[in-house]
Amino acid sequence: MGRFSVANNIYLITMVTHERRKLFQSLESARLVINQLSSIDKESVAGTLAFVVMPDHVHWLCQLGEVMTLSRVVQRVKSGVTRELRRQTTNVSDPVWQDGFHDHAIRKDEDLRTVCRYIIANPVRAGLVTTAREYSHWDCIWLP
Repeated sequence: MGRFSVANNIYLITMVTHERRKLFQSLESARLVINQLSSIDKESVAGTLAFVVMPDHVHWLCQLGEVMTLSRVVQRVKSGVTRELRRQTTNVSDPVWQDGFHDHAIRKDEDLRTVCRYIIANPVRAGLVTTAREYSHWDCIWLP
């Protein structure tokens, strides 16, 4: 059965690297993900509300556009990151990502700011930093 996606709905997406490899620890590799999300925004395929790039996964809160399905948008992000990662790094082997992704459609009664705080606090919960301000691979349209 296929994944259900609705244009203009807001989704929390989680994409995980294959075998949880820490591919996005460096500034350069994390920026590959951020640049790909920015590209998706510029194409109006989806609009980013918040994200955090962790060493082995990405949380992305986005509003789906009207052009593509959610699965297709995520596939574009993953393939774009994979292509750029391989272009810039010779030691990246197949595959880069786990198959699939986790998604949660945001209900109308959920507070988006609370979801954003949850996303950007991920590095703190993981013990990478003591405050979100110390972590450079996140953004949110609302400052927490």
